[in-house]
Formats: sequence, structure tokens, C-alpha cells
Amino acid sequence: MTEKASIQTTELPFIAGVNESGEPVFESLTAELLEDDPDHVRLLRSPLFARNLAAGDKLKVINAATAEYQLVQRSGNLCVRVFRKEYMSEVDEYLSPKLEKLGGSTDLRSERALVYSIHYSIGFQAIEDLLNQACHTYPDMVWYYGNVYDPEDGTTPLNWWQDLQTEK
Repeated sequence: MTEKASIQTTELPFIAGVNESGEPVFESLTAELLEDDPDHVRLLRSPLFARNLAAGDKLKVINAATAEYQLVQRSGNLCVRVFRKEYMSEVDEYLSPKLEKLGGSTDLRSERALVYSIHYSIGFQAIEDLLNQACHTYPDMVWYYGNVYDPEDGTTPLNWWQDLQTEK
């Protein structure tokens, strides 16, 4: 019987925004160290605040100390972030099983936020219908994609999923 090699992981800082003083604020994300290329990592979970990333994305580490990375390959996962001022546990109980039934995963649970990863092939309409239904049930809840729109303007679709469709 052969033993499966354990995954080596590391915590890396990612820029999550800037504070009132204009200084960067960092979010720590867990990444798998890739044996075949020591300068590359794969994110194990989608981020709460860092933009343009999702679980499974492969990155080249340019300079971890300054949170500089180059996106090498998208996993195909969408990062979905859900926020609510209070009682997130109710939303979690309502939404998480439904997203997991579609093949998604719950990557983060906190008092005021949930983060999900779900493959784009499920279909934007199916995902959005489910999230909008949750918003109807919990009107003080909001949700956003973390890696669908340009981080600079927040509205221009990145359309990276179209490239994945043409690769098939």
C-alpha cells in the first residue's frame, strides 16, 4: 500500500484593499506549494477581499513579501462573496447546502460573511438565481462575484470563462 504524499501549504499575503491612510491592507490566503514548480502555488480557497482570484487558481510568486503574484492559470471557479450585518448563520444554513448541491464549496464562514467557490460551468444564471432568491429571503444580505469583474472599475466583465470554453 502506498501512502499519498501530503500537500504542502503556505500562508501568503494578498492585497485586499487600502486603509484610510492609503496603505495596503492584506488578506492571508492558504496556497498549495506545487512540487513541479517551486515558484508556483495553487489557492486552496477563494478570498474574502482580494480580487480577481478563486480557489484552484494557479499563481506564480513574484515577491511574496510585497504580495506580488502573476495569475498563471484559472481554475474555472467563480468566487462568490456574501455579506450581512448579522445572523449570517441563517443565510449559511439556507444557502450553503443549495450551492454545495450544485457542486460548490463553502470556503469561509464568519459572523458577517460567507465565501463560496463554484465552477462557472454550472451557469451564471443558475448561480445568480439562487443567490438572488437568498437575497429575497434575507433582504439585508448582499452578494458579489470576486473574480468576474475588472477590479479597477467593478463593472467590466473579465470574460476569462470564454477562454476556458474555447480550450475544450
